[in-house]
Amino acid sequence: MNPTRSADPGLIKKSWRSKWPTRRSSANAMVDNVVFVFSGVAALWLAWLVLQEGFAWGWYLALFFVLFWVVLAYLVLPRLHRILTSIYVPDYFIGRARTSDGLLGDPINVAVVGSEAQIHEAMTHAGWIRADEITLASSRRIITSTLFKRSYDEAPVSPLLLFGRQQDLAYQQEVAGNPAKRHHVRFWRCPEGWMLPGGHQADWLAAGTFDRAVGFSLFTLQITHKIDADTDTERDHIVATLANSNADIGVRVIDDFSTGYHSRNGGGDTIVTDGNLPVVDVDKVVVPADGNALGPDLEARRAARAARRPVSTALGVLLMLIRVVVGAVSVAILLGDRAEILDVSAASVSADETAALDIFLLVIAALAALGIALYLVLAYLVFRGSNWARIAAMAFSALLVVVSALDFIDGESITLSTNIFGLPLDILVLLALSARNSRLWARR
Repeated sequence: MNPTRSADPGLIKKSWRSKWPTRRSSANAMVDNVVFVFSGVAALWLAWLVLQEGFAWGWYLALFFVLFWVVLAYLVLPRLHRILTSIYVPDYFIGRARTSDGLLGDPINVAVVGSEAQIHEAMTHAGWIRADEITLASSRRIITSTLFKRSYDEAPVSPLLLFGRQQDLAYQQEVAGNPAKRHHVRFWRCPEGWMLPGGHQADWLAAGTFDRAVGFSLFTLQITHKIDADTDTERDHIVATLANSNADIGVRVIDDFSTGYHSRNGGGDTIVTDGNLPVVDVDKVVVPADGNALGPDLEARRAARAARRPVSTALGVLLMLIRVVVGAVSVAILLGDRAEILDVSAASVSADETAALDIFLLVIAALAALGIALYLVLAYLVFRGSNWARIAAMAFSALLVVVSALDFIDGESITLSTNIFGLPLDILVLLALSARNSRLWARR
């Protein structure tokens, strides 16, 4: 008997359909990976144009060097690190968190057994303050508090990744009212059924470090907090504050959990550890029914975080809107100069040719207006989270970048002063919409 003929057609159809999302996701991932690398190369070109342009502006050279630093530190180097670390940094647990650029971050130096509510009760009772989520408002507040040395007890911490996601909880203790100096620790919930190497059980893993100052990252040149090299001292401080504040908290230490080492974190700061891992047991901590409100549960917060529009997506849409405004102004200028163009033409060509030129100008203006309207709709759909619209916007910008690159290879002079709303905008749109947060949000 032919097994294919005896199979239920409905099951065959269902099986075929179940494979389709995987194929579609694979195609999306391939497109995203290609654009991700392409935009990184384009960002290098943009950095070169900025640097080259600076030497032609005399006294404005310093401003162009600042612009070059911004492009290099916040666009080029992070993208370059993200591409390279996806190749050489292992994607499994090695006792280190990772930065959003893929670099190895802070060491995992504390494990916890207990629930989220018990961690929150233990940490707040020990004098730790839960850090705010990173938003535009909190980012603006930490910048101003750092510049003016104002206290910000709930200042957010930068996201680090473990198990492929950013921390679930973060707590801190500010030192002497100075936001540049603080104790802080990030917590990640372990996946269901996951065990530490060696078969040790833990519900949470944490990375604690001490911010000693604000400085520049060695690897990306970005402005960041610099941490103290002795991460074991911070680890012991976290454990001591918990154990001393509540007699129900137990602590045991896994000696030589990892080999002691000297290394660097994602900001290039030296870190030193002996490799021991304390396991803090908060399972007996009593959580009062009416005390220390934790807010939405972990899954709800993760869902809310995943649903929140990333800054990179909002930035990409803003850049697209700038292109829409520039295009609309260009069409308006063309229509405004139409009478003058026709007057000049009438002086040298026949009336029929002038009429043909008038029709040509109107057609060009109409097509340009239609293209601008369609691009505006595309920007709206990207803002709403449409993945196909994001891919279409990236494809359009990539095409324009390729055309500019071909012109550049052919010897055409391309400068920022004559093309400030062209090539740079296209490259920035590519970088923003191909960012990890943008593609995950659009493909959620």
